[in-house]
Amino acid sequence: MTSVDPDLLRVVPADGTTPSAANDPLPPDGVRDVSRGRGPRARPRAPAVPAAAAPPGAAVLDEVDLRLLRILQVDGRITNLKLSESVGLSSASTHERVRRLVRDGFIVGFNARLNPGLLHAGLLVFAEVRLADMSNACHDAFKAAVRLRPEILECHEVAGGFDYLLKTRVAHLDAYRDLVAAVAWNLPGVRDVRTYAVMEELKNTTAIPV
Repeated sequence: MTSVDPDLLRVVPADGTTPSAANDPLPPDGVRDVSRGRGPRARPRAPAVPAAAAPPGAAVLDEVDLRLLRILQVDGRITNLKLSESVGLSSASTHERVRRLVRDGFIVGFNARLNPGLLHAGLLVFAEVRLADMSNACHDAFKAAVRLRPEILECHEVAGGFDYLLKTRVAHLDAYRDLVAAVAWNLPGVRDVRTYAVMEELKNTTAIPV
């Protein structure tokens, strides 16, 4: 099935491949002059994301898609009307593009950012965890314990001098000690836990540069 982008006057395949004209092939520059019945006219097309920036088989994004992603990262609650005005497309085209970005996995969700200081989670603590037992069973037990604790915002298995990096938010240090005791020291195979309490957050963002 295909969907028509009224602003570009061409058919957009649902699989995200390069669009083709509704009635005849596009000229080499990708633009047909439909306003005056003339032949192809030269006009630069919007730059696409370099192939190296996207995994193999991923849809190629043009400059309008990138502008949509930048705006939505700043304000995920923006109305479709304001969004369409910001990128210079119709509401229908903008809505279809956002749906495609969600469908293709470029947008994975829309979340509210909460104030941790007002929700008894004002202390941000990072922790390095090293395991003495490198068996799969030990790693699986640690991962399972981490997933059960909502105070652990992120857990990353890393290469280097330790095995896991944790990002946690708690009310105070006593709450953090209880968390470490339950998740780390209560499990067999944990060799070392190094704690880094954050004194000041200089930058905190989830925005990806696009």
